Amino acid sequence: HHMKQSLNRRYKKFRKQHINKQMNTSDCDERGIFKVEDNKKVCKPVNTFILADESKVISVCQNGTKQGKCMKSNDNFKLVTCRLTNNQADYPECLYQGARYNRRVLLLCENLLPFHYEANFGNCLA
Repeated sequence: HHMKQSLNRRYKKFRKQHINKQMNTSDCDERGIFKVEDNKKVCKPVNTFILADESKVISVCQNGTKQGKCMKSNDNFKLVTCRLTNNQADYPECLYQGARYNRRVLLLCENLLPFHYEANFGNCLA
């Protein structure tokens, strides 16, 4: 039971960081993108948002194609990738440039819920 709770927390974090149907390339700076290093928030170099319903993203874990540790979607998703433009900045001064893509996604799943968006195929095989 406890296991399930922490899992849902991981999924909720994934959802907040990576699923946003209304995401626009100009919204990157408003999304409060960060990662935690040494217990403090730092600017995350890249973050990708999937522009789709939650259920479609979750279904990748169920119906996708296994690629090493990852599940690969069978269909393309609309994506917005936010890249940090001011690399020396400290959080919350992070500024991002957004770009649109249309491609398949790689996700790490646990109990059929995604918890990590994988940008680099090589990491699935590691």
